[in-house]
Amino acid sequence: QVQLVESGGGLVQPGGSLRLSCSASRSIFSIYTMNWYRQAPGKQRMLVAGLAPGGSTNYLSSVKGRFTISRDNAKNTVYLQMDSLKPEDTAVYYCNAHRLVGLASYDYWGQGTQVTVSS
Repeated sequence: QVQLVESGGGLVQPGGSLRLSCSASRSIFSIYTMNWYRQAPGKQRMLVAGLAPGGSTNYLSSVKGRFTISRDNAKNTVYLQMDSLKPEDTAVYYCNAHRLVGLASYDYWGQGTQVTVSS
């Protein structure tokens, strides 16, 4: 079992920055892909950024060049640095740990943190 706890959300003006943190209850980054998802009101949850155990990353096209996912293995924490924020980035952001073992999928989720971009 893995517990994930997000922090760092809040209200920010357009063009501003926020850094989200996701702390894991144990060391998992060597075997779990860490992802950030977001869900805006009335919309489906979507993948924003992912960081594989080997270090490769992927991003939603609309956040490329503005968001950066990273991790600190010693702190069991993954981050999402969000720059040049836009109103359309407003959503609840969720941290996810994902692993495939054969046909079995293992997923853990944090409780979510609200990000609001508004003037």
